[in-house]
Amino acid sequence: MRFAEELIAQLPRWLGAQRWFAAKDWPVRSVTIADDTPLLTDRDPLLDLLVLAVEFDEADAGAPHYYQLLLGRRREVQPELEHAVIGSADGMIAYDGLWDHDVSAWLLEAIRSGHTAGAVRFRPEPDAELADPGPGRVLGVEQSNTSVAWGERSILKLFRRIIPGLNPDLELHRALRSAGSEQVATLQGAIEGVVGGEPTTLGMLQDFAANSADGWAMALTSMRDLLAEGDLRADEVGGDFAGEAHRLGEAVADVHRELAGALATGECDPADLAATWHQRLGAAVTEVPRLGEHIEGIRAVYDTVAALGAPIPIQRVHGDLHLGQTLRTPYGWLIIDFEGEPSAPLAERRRPDSALRDVAGMLRSFDYAAFHSLLQWAPEEYDEEPAEHEPPHLYHAKEWAERNRSAFCDGYAAHAGADPREHGALLRAFELDKAVYEVVYETRSRPTWAPIPLGSIARLTASATAAEG
Repeated sequence: MRFAEELIAQLPRWLGAQRWFAAKDWPVRSVTIADDTPLLTDRDPLLDLLVLAVEFDEADAGAPHYYQLLLGRRREVQPELEHAVIGSADGMIAYDGLWDHDVSAWLLEAIRSGHTAGAVRFRPEPDAELADPGPGRVLGVEQSNTSVAWGERSILKLFRRIIPGLNPDLELHRALRSAGSEQVATLQGAIEGVVGGEPTTLGMLQDFAANSADGWAMALTSMRDLLAEGDLRADEVGGDFAGEAHRLGEAVADVHRELAGALATGECDPADLAATWHQRLGAAVTEVPRLGEHIEGIRAVYDTVAALGAPIPIQRVHGDLHLGQTLRTPYGWLIIDFEGEPSAPLAERRRPDSALRDVAGMLRSFDYAAFHSLLQWAPEEYDEEPAEHEPPHLYHAKEWAERNRSAFCDGYAAHAGADPREHGALLRAFELDKAVYEVVYETRSRPTWAPIPLGSIARLTASATAAEG
């Protein structure tokens, strides 16, 4: 462990420079190696799987945050690895091993063969078809994970920040694989270990969705085309997205049906659900006082749900569904990243919920695509309050959002057998709860985006008043 002692002093600086390090604003108090599993010990490169425990001076940080590092060490590194170098340790150069072709080739074979090293298991799924042996390539720069692809067959998502316990992304993909789902990339294998005494997900290998397009990017392109035309309706523009929104609704309904069949279902008390929303709203108003002008209307919607009386069906759901969690392949839509809301505790992310939570998340995403585009295209036309004469670009943003929200719900109803809009009060409440969260998030990190959820809250509470009237 001599190399570890020398490495410790170099890790805080290196971690702070990584895109996937989630606490850049918090001063690091210490970094320790909570666990070290040697993987390659008798050749060049050497490879260790490290679990790093990071503690912060920030009072709100709580327990240590765990991060995963596949640490490679070589006597010398080639130029293509220089950007991944951490420093020197025990007379060798230490670096992020995922970028090493020898390491990525070994990882694929470790999963294929079911290799075990200490408490770390490389586990293939039964009858999985993995890529041919060979090196992988690191894909892009992700926010919280790192992905490595082999050809157009396999992709490994390595979780950088790891939370002790079973990651719902792996759990739900296993369930959907057992159901034969065609709406997710098929699970090929996983890397699992033990952190803090709990079995923990370290990574997952899936089918690679080659030649796919991101749903968020497609929606923004559609909105851009509409705003550029000016005098045409959304259904008259070549980039109309409604057909895709309908097909996406079908795919989400299929996933919900498959999850309900593969995992436990239940019921919850609407009053308990409303109480949780009220509590979150109170905390949000304390942080963003501007929400106060909408609080009466929001609470009225929550109270309507509390008074429903009949229990609400619940099941396992995606938990953080939006257009950015979808891929359009040549064969249809795929739903990705079932990790749930990143800021929520793991137990909460694995808790059954109403399927309407996912529907509401997608409806919010259509609003975001429309009004984010408007803020970029014609910010002077954006206003939370309705104008006497609605500006044309604002009209088109509302038209696009409503058209695609409706198309999504139509598609969902076609495959679910029930229209989510039939549960208007409950769906509206889920949307409002999400929008309240968005206001806090945007105020903290992207203040210029805060008008998007604030405008949605104004429209949702107004529609609730109109519905009651």
